[in-house]
Amino acid sequence: MKKTIFEQMGGTYTRQGDYYLPNLILPAEENKPIGVWGQQHLRYLKQHRKVLYTNLFTSGKLNGYLADIDKQAEDMFLRLVKQMAEREGVTEKLKAEQPMEWVGKMNALREAAAEIVNTQLIYN
Repeated sequence: MKKTIFEQMGGTYTRQGDYYLPNLILPAEENKPIGVWGQQHLRYLKQHRKVLYTNLFTSGKLNGYLADIDKQAEDMFLRLVKQMAEREGVTEKLKAEQPMEWVGKMNALREAAAEIVNTQLIYN
């Protein structure tokens, strides 16, 4: 029997019932921790960018890609919150004098920064 291209390249098959299935192994991937931003982007890829997700997954680059997105998003979020707080006058003095007002303003700034990060990095 003539060898398939897969067999010519060194591939092997395993018999499962009446079928021969190729023995495929995913490339080893460095396991980096993925935070909240990376998890959100992963869900987005699985639902809306299936081809990109499959390509990253099968090439062994998905974890590294998600860790990079997570780091970029976290850095962007922290930078935006700091810049917005400075611009809005949300300071340590306000925190000491009127803590409830400070909490309200900081929550609003964090939500605005999260929306920007989601729009520009996570769901893009």
